[in-house]
Amino acid sequence: MNAILTPLRTAPLDTELLRRFDVPGPRYTSYPTADRFIEAFGPDEHADALHLRSEASVGGGQPLSLYVHVPFCESVCYYCACNKVITRRHERSGPFLKALATEVALHAQALGRGQPVSQVHLGGGSPTFLSDDELASMLDLLRSQFRIVPGAELSIEVDPRTVDQPRLAALRAMGFNRLSFGVQDFDAKVQQAVHRVQPLESVAALMKAARALKFDSINVDLIYGLPRQTQLSVATTIAQVIELQPDRIALYAYAHLPQRFKPQRRIHAADLPAAADRVQMLEGSVAQFLDAGYVYIGMDHFARPTDPLAVAKRQGRLHRNFQGYSTQPDCDLIGLGPSAISRIGATYSQNAKDLQVWTDALDQGRFAVERGLALTRDDLLRRAVIMALMCQGRLEFESIELAHLVKVPQYFSEELRRLQPLAEAGLLELSDDAITVTPAGWYVVRAIAMVFDRHLQSDRQRERFSRVI
Repeated sequence: MNAILTPLRTAPLDTELLRRFDVPGPRYTSYPTADRFIEAFGPDEHADALHLRSEASVGGGQPLSLYVHVPFCESVCYYCACNKVITRRHERSGPFLKALATEVALHAQALGRGQPVSQVHLGGGSPTFLSDDELASMLDLLRSQFRIVPGAELSIEVDPRTVDQPRLAALRAMGFNRLSFGVQDFDAKVQQAVHRVQPLESVAALMKAARALKFDSINVDLIYGLPRQTQLSVATTIAQVIELQPDRIALYAYAHLPQRFKPQRRIHAADLPAAADRVQMLEGSVAQFLDAGYVYIGMDHFARPTDPLAVAKRQGRLHRNFQGYSTQPDCDLIGLGPSAISRIGATYSQNAKDLQVWTDALDQGRFAVERGLALTRDDLLRRAVIMALMCQGRLEFESIELAHLVKVPQYFSEELRRLQPLAEAGLLELSDDAITVTPAGWYVVRAIAMVFDRHLQSDRQRERFSRVI
Protein backbone atom coordinates (compact mmCIF):
# COMPACT_ATOMS: atom_id res chain seq x y z
CA MET A 1 0.00 0.00 0.00
CA ASN A 2 2.91 2.35 0.61
CA ALA A 3 3.62 2.68 -3.08
CA ILE A 4 0.16 4.12 -3.60
CA LEU A 5 0.77 6.98 -1.21
CA THR A 6 4.28 7.90 -2.38
CA PRO A 7 4.27 11.21 -4.28
CA LEU A 8 5.02 10.69 -7.95
CA ARG A 9 7.81 13.22 -8.11
CA THR A 10 9.96 11.22 -5.67
CA ALA A 11 10.93 9.18 -8.75
CA PRO A 12 12.86 10.96 -11.53
CA LEU A 13 10.63 11.38 -14.57
CA ASP A 14 12.28 9.91 -17.65
CA THR A 15 10.51 11.59 -20.57
CA GLU A 16 11.80 9.12 -23.14
CA LEU A 17 10.74 6.22 -20.96
CA LEU A 18 7.21 7.55 -20.62
CA ARG A 19 6.99 8.21 -24.35
CA ARG A 20 7.99 4.58 -24.92
CA PHE A 21 4.95 3.40 -22.98
CA ASP A 22 2.63 6.17 -24.19
CA VAL A 23 0.50 3.91 -26.36
CA PRO A 24 -3.20 3.95 -27.26
CA GLY A 25 -5.26 2.05 -24.73
CA PRO A 26 -8.56 1.86 -22.80
CA ARG A 27 -9.35 3.89 -19.70
CA TYR A 28 -10.79 0.77 -18.05
CA THR A 29 -13.98 2.16 -16.62
CA SER A 30 -15.03 -1.41 -17.31
CA TYR A 31 -13.55 -4.72 -18.35
CA PRO A 32 -14.15 -5.95 -20.93
CA THR A 33 -14.33 -2.49 -22.47
CA ALA A 34 -17.44 -1.21 -24.22
CA ASP A 35 -16.00 -1.76 -27.70
CA ARG A 36 -16.27 -5.51 -26.99
CA PHE A 37 -20.04 -5.43 -26.49
CA ILE A 38 -22.08 -7.42 -29.01
CA GLU A 39 -25.50 -6.88 -30.60
CA ALA A 40 -26.53 -10.44 -29.72
CA PHE A 41 -26.96 -9.15 -26.17
CA GLY A 42 -30.11 -7.03 -26.27
CA PRO A 43 -33.28 -6.04 -24.40
CA ASP A 44 -34.26 -9.60 -23.44
CA GLU A 45 -30.84 -10.39 -21.99
CA HIS A 46 -30.86 -7.13 -20.05
CA ALA A 47 -34.30 -7.98 -18.66
CA ASP A 48 -33.06 -11.44 -17.65
CA ALA A 49 -30.14 -9.88 -15.76
CA LEU A 50 -32.51 -7.55 -13.90
CA HIS A 51 -34.81 -10.43 -12.95
CA LEU A 52 -31.87 -12.49 -11.69
CA ARG A 53 -30.79 -9.57 -9.51
CA SER A 54 -34.33 -9.18 -8.21
CA GLU A 55 -34.53 -12.86 -7.25
CA ALA A 56 -31.12 -12.74 -5.56
CA SER A 57 -31.96 -9.66 -3.48
CA VAL A 58 -35.32 -10.64 -2.03
CA GLY A 59 -35.71 -8.85 1.29
CA GLY A 60 -33.28 -6.12 0.34
CA GLY A 61 -29.92 -6.10 -1.36
CA GLN A 62 -26.86 -4.01 -1.99
CA PRO A 63 -27.82 -0.47 -3.05
CA LEU A 64 -27.81 0.41 -6.72
CA SER A 65 -26.05 3.24 -8.51
CA LEU A 66 -28.07 5.24 -11.08
CA TYR A 67 -26.63 7.16 -14.02
CA VAL A 68 -28.80 9.39 -16.22
CA HIS A 69 -27.38 10.56 -19.55
CA VAL A 70 -28.88 13.89 -20.63
CA PRO A 71 -27.77 14.20 -24.27
CA PHE A 72 -28.42 17.89 -24.99
CA CYS A 73 -25.93 20.76 -25.35
CA GLU A 74 -26.60 24.25 -26.63
CA SER A 75 -23.25 24.50 -28.43
CA VAL A 76 -20.51 22.14 -29.52
CA CYS A 77 -17.10 21.97 -27.83
CA TYR A 78 -14.65 20.87 -30.48
CA TYR A 79 -12.71 18.50 -28.21
CA CYS A 80 -15.80 16.64 -26.99
CA ALA A 81 -16.18 12.90 -27.57
CA CYS A 82 -19.41 12.50 -25.58
CA ASN A 83 -22.70 11.30 -27.03
CA LYS A 84 -24.69 14.51 -27.48
CA VAL A 85 -27.33 16.42 -29.44
CA ILE A 86 -26.49 20.05 -30.22
CA THR A 87 -29.64 22.18 -30.10
CA ARG A 88 -31.02 25.41 -28.71
CA ARG A 89 -34.56 24.07 -28.88
CA HIS A 90 -35.25 23.37 -25.23
CA GLU A 91 -38.66 21.94 -26.05
CA ARG A 92 -36.84 18.81 -27.23
CA SER A 93 -36.38 17.84 -23.60
CA GLY A 94 -40.12 17.02 -23.30
CA PRO A 95 -40.08 13.80 -25.39
CA PHE A 96 -36.77 12.83 -23.76
CA LEU A 97 -38.20 13.09 -20.25
CA LYS A 98 -41.32 11.18 -21.26
CA ALA A 99 -39.21 8.32 -22.62
CA LEU A 100 -37.01 8.45 -19.52
CA ALA A 101 -40.07 7.97 -17.32
CA THR A 102 -40.92 4.82 -19.28
CA GLU A 103 -37.34 3.54 -18.94
CA VAL A 104 -37.35 4.11 -15.18
CA ALA A 105 -40.71 2.35 -14.84
CA LEU A 106 -39.48 -0.66 -16.84
CA HIS A 107 -36.50 -1.06 -14.55
CA ALA A 108 -38.58 -0.66 -11.41
CA GLN A 109 -41.04 -3.24 -12.70
CA ALA A 110 -38.24 -5.75 -13.38
CA LEU A 111 -36.43 -5.15 -10.08
CA GLY A 112 -39.36 -4.33 -7.84
CA ARG A 113 -40.19 -0.81 -6.73
CA GLY A 114 -38.29 0.72 -3.85
CA GLN A 115 -34.87 -0.76 -4.56
CA PRO A 116 -32.25 1.11 -2.48
CA VAL A 117 -29.99 3.55 -4.33
CA SER A 118 -26.82 5.03 -2.83
CA GLN A 119 -25.56 7.03 -5.81
CA VAL A 120 -27.24 9.13 -8.50
CA HIS A 121 -25.20 10.86 -11.17
CA LEU A 122 -26.46 13.11 -13.99
CA GLY A 123 -24.08 13.45 -16.93
CA GLY A 124 -24.18 14.20 -20.59
CA GLY A 125 -24.19 16.30 -22.66
CA SER A 126 -25.10 19.07 -20.30
CA PRO A 127 -27.65 18.11 -17.65
CA THR A 128 -28.10 21.79 -16.87
CA PHE A 129 -29.59 22.14 -20.36
CA LEU A 130 -32.79 21.08 -18.58
CA SER A 131 -34.73 23.67 -16.63
CA ASP A 132 -34.91 23.64 -12.83
CA ASP A 133 -38.48 22.30 -12.98
CA GLU A 134 -37.42 19.52 -15.35
CA LEU A 135 -34.48 18.52 -13.14
CA ALA A 136 -36.70 18.52 -10.07
CA SER A 137 -39.27 16.37 -11.89
CA MET A 138 -36.53 13.93 -12.90
CA LEU A 139 -35.43 13.51 -9.30
CA ASP A 140 -39.05 13.10 -8.21
CA LEU A 141 -39.41 10.39 -10.85
CA LEU A 142 -36.36 8.51 -9.55
CA ARG A 143 -37.55 8.85 -5.95
CA SER A 144 -41.00 7.53 -6.88
CA GLN A 145 -39.58 4.25 -8.22
CA PHE A 146 -36.41 3.80 -6.14
CA ARG A 147 -35.52 4.43 -2.51
CA ILE A 148 -32.71 6.97 -2.25
CA VAL A 149 -30.97 5.97 0.98
CA PRO A 150 -29.90 8.54 3.59
CA GLY A 151 -26.44 9.89 2.83
CA ALA A 152 -26.65 8.98 -0.84
CA GLU A 153 -24.43 10.83 -3.31
CA LEU A 154 -26.45 12.96 -5.72
CA SER A 155 -24.12 14.55 -8.25
CA ILE A 156 -24.58 16.55 -11.42
CA GLU A 157 -22.23 17.72 -14.15
CA VAL A 158 -22.49 21.47 -14.61
CA ASP A 159 -21.61 23.57 -17.63
CA PRO A 160 -20.66 26.90 -15.97
CA ARG A 161 -22.11 28.78 -18.94
CA THR A 162 -25.60 27.45 -18.18
CA VAL A 163 -25.96 28.26 -14.48
CA ASP A 164 -25.89 31.20 -12.13
CA GLN A 165 -26.00 31.46 -8.33
CA PRO A 166 -29.82 31.10 -8.08
CA ARG A 167 -29.65 27.95 -10.22
CA LEU A 168 -27.02 26.47 -7.92
CA ALA A 169 -29.30 27.19 -4.97
CA ALA A 170 -32.12 25.43 -6.79
CA LEU A 171 -29.94 22.37 -7.39
CA ARG A 172 -29.02 22.24 -3.72
CA ALA A 173 -32.68 22.51 -2.71
CA MET A 174 -33.50 19.56 -4.98
CA GLY A 175 -31.07 17.42 -3.03
CA PHE A 176 -27.93 17.49 -5.15
CA ASN A 177 -24.91 17.42 -2.84
CA ARG A 178 -22.07 17.13 -5.37
CA LEU A 179 -21.14 19.27 -8.37
CA SER A 180 -18.69 18.80 -11.21
CA PHE A 181 -17.76 21.92 -13.18
CA GLY A 182 -16.48 21.44 -16.71
CA VAL A 183 -13.61 23.94 -16.91
CA GLN A 184 -10.99 22.30 -19.19
CA ASP A 185 -8.77 25.43 -19.44
CA PHE A 186 -8.85 29.09 -18.46
CA ASP A 187 -6.58 30.45 -21.21
CA ALA A 188 -8.60 32.65 -23.59
CA LYS A 189 -6.77 31.46 -26.72
CA VAL A 190 -7.33 27.83 -25.83
CA GLN A 191 -11.00 28.43 -25.04
CA GLN A 192 -11.47 30.06 -28.44
CA ALA A 193 -9.68 27.19 -30.17
CA VAL A 194 -12.04 24.62 -28.62
CA HIS A 195 -15.18 26.80 -28.83
CA ARG A 196 -15.82 26.95 -25.09
CA VAL A 197 -15.43 30.45 -23.66
CA GLN A 198 -16.02 30.82 -19.91
CA PRO A 199 -13.98 33.42 -18.01
CA LEU A 200 -12.20 32.55 -14.79
CA GLU A 201 -14.20 35.19 -12.94
CA SER A 202 -17.56 33.55 -13.70
CA VAL A 203 -16.35 30.11 -12.59
CA ALA A 204 -14.82 31.61 -9.43
CA ALA A 205 -18.15 33.24 -8.56
CA LEU A 206 -19.97 29.92 -9.03
CA MET A 207 -17.43 28.08 -6.89
CA LYS A 208 -17.87 30.65 -4.13
CA ALA A 209 -21.64 30.30 -4.31
CA ALA A 210 -21.42 26.50 -4.22
CA ARG A 211 -19.26 26.72 -1.10
CA ALA A 212 -21.80 28.96 0.60
CA LEU A 213 -24.55 26.48 -0.30
CA LYS A 214 -22.54 23.72 1.44
CA PHE A 215 -22.28 21.21 -1.38
CA ASP A 216 -20.44 18.19 0.02
CA SER A 217 -17.95 18.01 -2.83
CA ILE A 218 -17.02 20.17 -5.80
CA ASN A 219 -15.07 18.71 -8.71
CA VAL A 220 -13.33 20.51 -11.57
CA ASP A 221 -12.63 18.82 -14.91
CA LEU A 222 -9.47 19.87 -16.78
CA ILE A 223 -7.86 18.73 -20.04
CA TYR A 224 -4.24 18.93 -21.13
CA GLY A 225 -3.07 18.47 -24.72
CA LEU A 226 -5.65 20.89 -26.16
CA PRO A 227 -4.86 23.14 -29.15
CA ARG A 228 -2.74 26.23 -28.39
CA GLN A 229 -1.84 25.00 -24.92
CA THR A 230 1.74 25.49 -23.77
CA GLN A 231 3.51 24.29 -20.66
CA LEU A 232 3.26 27.82 -19.25
CA SER A 233 -0.44 28.26 -20.07
CA VAL A 234 -1.33 24.90 -18.48
CA ALA A 235 0.71 25.76 -15.38
CA THR A 236 -1.18 29.06 -15.15
CA THR A 237 -4.56 27.32 -15.39
CA ILE A 238 -3.53 24.78 -12.73
CA ALA A 239 -2.47 27.60 -10.40
CA GLN A 240 -5.81 29.33 -10.93
CA VAL A 241 -7.72 26.11 -10.23
CA ILE A 242 -5.77 25.56 -7.03
CA GLU A 243 -6.77 29.05 -5.92
CA LEU A 244 -10.42 27.99 -6.33
CA GLN A 245 -9.80 25.07 -3.93
CA PRO A 246 -12.02 22.36 -5.44
CA ASP A 247 -12.36 19.16 -3.43
CA ARG A 248 -11.56 16.99 -6.42
CA ILE A 249 -9.85 17.47 -9.76
CA ALA A 250 -10.00 15.34 -12.88
CA LEU A 251 -7.08 16.02 -15.25
CA TYR A 252 -7.70 14.26 -18.55
CA ALA A 253 -5.43 13.86 -21.54
CA TYR A 254 -7.07 15.13 -24.71
CA ALA A 255 -7.70 12.28 -27.16
CA HIS A 256 -7.54 13.60 -30.72
CA LEU A 257 -9.54 11.09 -32.76
CA PRO A 258 -11.10 13.16 -35.58
CA GLN A 259 -11.84 10.03 -37.60
CA ARG A 260 -14.27 9.00 -34.85
CA PHE A 261 -15.56 12.31 -33.50
CA LYS A 262 -16.68 14.83 -36.10
CA PRO A 263 -16.39 18.01 -33.94
CA GLN A 264 -12.67 17.33 -33.49
CA ARG A 265 -12.16 17.88 -37.22
CA ARG A 266 -12.45 21.60 -36.47
CA ILE A 267 -9.25 21.39 -34.44
CA HIS A 268 -6.08 21.98 -36.43
CA ALA A 269 -3.55 19.25 -35.75
CA ALA A 270 -0.76 21.80 -36.07
CA ASP A 271 -2.15 23.63 -33.01
CA LEU A 272 -1.82 20.56 -30.78
CA PRO A 273 1.17 20.36 -28.41
CA ALA A 274 3.90 17.85 -29.20
CA ALA A 275 4.07 14.55 -27.31
CA ALA A 276 7.09 15.69 -25.30
CA ASP A 277 5.22 18.85 -24.26
CA ARG A 278 2.23 16.77 -23.15
CA VAL A 279 4.46 14.71 -20.88
CA GLN A 280 5.88 17.87 -19.35
CA MET A 281 2.38 19.32 -18.94
CA LEU A 282 1.36 16.23 -17.01
CA GLU A 283 4.48 16.19 -14.87
CA GLY A 284 4.18 19.88 -14.03
CA SER A 285 0.47 19.64 -13.24
CA VAL A 286 0.96 16.66 -10.93
CA ALA A 287 3.74 18.49 -9.09
CA GLN A 288 1.56 21.58 -8.66
CA PHE A 289 -1.35 19.63 -7.24
CA LEU A 290 0.85 17.64 -4.87
CA ASP A 291 2.58 20.81 -3.68
CA ALA A 292 -0.87 22.26 -2.98
CA GLY A 293 -1.69 19.30 -0.73
CA TYR A 294 -3.85 17.21 -3.05
CA VAL A 295 -3.64 13.43 -2.98
CA TYR A 296 -3.02 11.60 -6.24
CA ILE A 297 -5.91 9.14 -6.52
CA GLY A 298 -4.84 7.42 -9.70
CA MET A 299 -4.37 7.98 -13.40
CA ASP A 300 -6.03 11.39 -13.72
CA HIS A 301 -7.77 12.16 -10.41
CA PHE A 302 -6.74 14.22 -7.39
CA ALA A 303 -8.55 14.98 -4.13
CA ARG A 304 -8.03 16.81 -0.88
CA PRO A 305 -6.77 14.49 1.91
CA THR A 306 -10.08 14.73 3.77
CA ASP A 307 -12.23 14.03 0.71
CA PRO A 308 -13.97 10.62 0.79
CA LEU A 309 -12.15 9.68 -2.44
CA ALA A 310 -8.76 10.18 -0.78
CA VAL A 311 -9.92 8.37 2.36
CA ALA A 312 -11.13 5.42 0.27
CA LYS A 313 -7.76 5.33 -1.50
CA ARG A 314 -5.87 5.18 1.81
CA GLN A 315 -8.15 2.46 3.14
CA GLY A 316 -8.06 0.34 -0.02
CA ARG A 317 -11.78 0.84 -0.72
CA LEU A 318 -11.47 2.63 -4.05
CA HIS A 319 -13.58 1.40 -6.96
CA ARG A 320 -13.92 2.30 -10.59
CA ASN A 321 -17.03 2.44 -12.78
CA PHE A 322 -18.26 4.19 -15.90
CA GLN A 323 -18.06 7.57 -14.14
CA GLY A 324 -14.43 7.01 -13.11
CA TYR A 325 -13.09 6.49 -9.58
CA SER A 326 -15.74 6.05 -6.90
CA THR A 327 -16.07 5.54 -3.16
CA GLN A 328 -19.14 3.39 -3.64
CA PRO A 329 -18.91 -0.37 -3.13
CA ASP A 330 -18.62 -2.50 -6.24
CA CYS A 331 -22.37 -2.28 -6.87
CA ASP A 332 -24.70 -2.75 -9.80
CA LEU A 333 -25.26 0.30 -11.99
CA ILE A 334 -28.35 1.16 -14.00
CA GLY A 335 -27.69 3.45 -16.95
CA LEU A 336 -30.64 5.54 -18.17
CA GLY A 337 -30.80 7.64 -21.32
CA PRO A 338 -29.27 7.25 -24.80
CA SER A 339 -25.83 5.52 -24.86
CA ALA A 340 -25.92 4.89 -21.07
CA ILE A 341 -24.32 1.66 -19.90
CA SER A 342 -25.62 -0.62 -17.15
CA ARG A 343 -23.69 -3.17 -15.16
CA ILE A 344 -25.97 -5.82 -13.64
CA GLY A 345 -24.30 -8.83 -12.07
CA ALA A 346 -21.93 -10.35 -14.62
CA THR A 347 -23.42 -8.41 -17.55
CA TYR A 348 -23.04 -5.08 -19.30
CA SER A 349 -25.83 -3.45 -21.33
CA GLN A 350 -25.63 -0.31 -23.46
CA ASN A 351 -28.58 1.70 -24.67
CA ALA A 352 -28.94 2.87 -28.25
CA LYS A 353 -26.78 5.92 -28.83
CA ASP A 354 -29.17 7.62 -31.23
CA LEU A 355 -31.76 9.68 -29.34
CA GLN A 356 -34.61 8.80 -31.72
CA VAL A 357 -33.81 5.07 -31.72
CA TRP A 358 -33.69 5.11 -27.92
CA THR A 359 -37.01 7.01 -27.75
CA ASP A 360 -38.74 4.74 -30.27
CA ALA A 361 -37.81 1.60 -28.32
CA LEU A 362 -39.24 2.99 -25.10
CA ASP A 363 -42.36 4.24 -26.89
CA GLN A 364 -42.93 0.59 -27.77
CA GLY A 365 -42.63 -0.36 -24.11
CA ARG A 366 -39.31 -2.20 -24.30
CA PHE A 367 -35.79 -1.62 -23.05
CA ALA A 368 -33.65 0.43 -25.41
CA VAL A 369 -30.60 -1.82 -25.01
CA GLU A 370 -28.74 -2.11 -28.31
CA ARG A 371 -25.76 -4.24 -27.31
CA GLY A 372 -24.04 -5.72 -24.30
CA LEU A 373 -22.07 -8.64 -22.93
CA ALA A 374 -22.37 -11.56 -20.54
CA LEU A 375 -18.99 -11.93 -18.84
CA THR A 376 -17.17 -15.24 -18.81
CA ARG A 377 -15.27 -16.63 -15.82
CA ASP A 378 -12.06 -15.40 -17.45
CA ASP A 379 -13.56 -11.91 -17.94
CA LEU A 380 -14.49 -11.70 -14.25
CA LEU A 381 -11.02 -12.82 -13.19
CA ARG A 382 -9.27 -10.31 -15.44
CA ARG A 383 -11.66 -7.57 -14.37
CA ALA A 384 -10.64 -8.14 -10.75
CA VAL A 385 -6.96 -8.00 -11.68
CA ILE A 386 -7.24 -4.85 -13.79
CA MET A 387 -9.37 -3.00 -11.24
CA ALA A 388 -6.93 -3.88 -8.43
CA LEU A 389 -4.11 -2.35 -10.44
CA MET A 390 -6.14 0.70 -11.53
CA CYS A 391 -7.59 1.43 -8.09
CA GLN A 392 -5.07 0.21 -5.53
CA GLY A 393 -1.89 0.03 -7.56
CA ARG A 394 -1.26 -3.41 -6.14
CA LEU A 395 -2.38 -6.91 -6.96
CA GLU A 396 -2.18 -9.42 -4.13
CA PHE A 397 -2.01 -12.90 -5.68
CA GLU A 398 -3.59 -14.57 -2.65
CA SER A 399 -6.80 -12.54 -2.79
CA ILE A 400 -7.27 -13.32 -6.49
CA GLU A 401 -6.48 -16.98 -5.99
CA LEU A 402 -8.97 -17.36 -3.15
CA ALA A 403 -11.75 -15.51 -4.97
CA HIS A 404 -11.30 -17.15 -8.38
CA LEU A 405 -9.69 -20.52 -7.57
CA VAL A 406 -6.66 -20.09 -9.82
CA LYS A 407 -2.90 -19.96 -9.32
CA VAL A 408 -1.77 -16.55 -10.57
CA PRO A 409 1.79 -17.55 -11.62
CA GLN A 410 0.42 -20.38 -13.76
CA TYR A 411 -2.75 -18.72 -15.10
CA PHE A 412 -0.99 -15.48 -15.98
CA SER A 413 2.44 -16.85 -16.85
CA GLU A 414 2.48 -15.10 -20.24
CA GLU A 415 1.24 -11.82 -18.75
CA LEU A 416 3.90 -11.91 -16.04
CA ARG A 417 6.51 -12.44 -18.74
CA ARG A 418 5.22 -9.38 -20.63
CA LEU A 419 5.41 -7.33 -17.44
CA GLN A 420 9.16 -7.86 -17.19
CA PRO A 421 10.12 -4.91 -19.46
CA LEU A 422 7.90 -2.60 -17.37
CA ALA A 423 9.50 -3.91 -14.20
CA GLU A 424 12.98 -3.38 -15.66
CA ALA A 425 11.93 0.17 -16.58
CA GLY A 426 10.97 0.84 -12.95
CA LEU A 427 7.23 1.13 -13.58
CA LEU A 428 6.24 -1.77 -11.34
CA GLU A 429 7.67 -4.25 -8.87
CA LEU A 430 7.20 -7.99 -9.28
CA SER A 431 7.47 -10.38 -6.36
CA ASP A 432 6.42 -13.96 -5.73
CA ASP A 433 3.08 -12.86 -4.29
CA ALA A 434 2.23 -9.41 -5.67
CA ILE A 435 2.49 -6.78 -8.40
CA THR A 436 2.99 -3.22 -7.17
CA VAL A 437 2.79 -0.10 -9.34
CA THR A 438 5.69 2.26 -8.59
CA PRO A 439 5.33 6.05 -8.33
CA ALA A 440 6.55 6.48 -11.91
CA GLY A 441 4.30 3.64 -13.04
CA TRP A 442 1.16 5.54 -12.08
CA TYR A 443 1.75 7.76 -15.11
CA VAL A 444 1.18 4.72 -17.37
CA VAL A 445 -0.99 2.48 -15.18
CA ARG A 446 -3.28 1.94 -18.16
CA ALA A 447 -0.36 0.38 -20.07
CA ILE A 448 0.26 -1.95 -17.13
CA ALA A 449 -3.40 -2.98 -16.99
CA MET A 450 -3.44 -3.57 -20.75
CA VAL A 451 -1.10 -6.52 -20.33
CA PHE A 452 -3.98 -8.45 -18.69
CA ASP A 453 -6.56 -7.45 -21.32
CA ARG A 454 -7.09 -10.68 -23.27
CA HIS A 455 -9.31 -8.98 -25.85
CA LEU A 456 -6.81 -6.22 -26.50
CA GLN A 457 -3.84 -8.56 -26.75
CA SER A 458 -5.61 -10.47 -29.51
CA ASP A 459 -6.52 -7.26 -31.37
CA ARG A 460 -3.70 -4.89 -32.20
CA GLN A 461 -5.94 -2.30 -33.85
CA ARG A 462 -5.92 0.26 -31.04
CA GLU A 463 -6.47 3.48 -32.98
CA ARG A 464 -9.93 3.75 -31.45
CA PHE A 465 -8.39 4.44 -28.02
CA SER A 466 -6.80 7.56 -26.59
CA ARG A 467 -3.11 7.56 -25.71
CA VAL A 468 -1.99 6.84 -22.16
CA ILE A 469 -0.43 10.32 -21.75
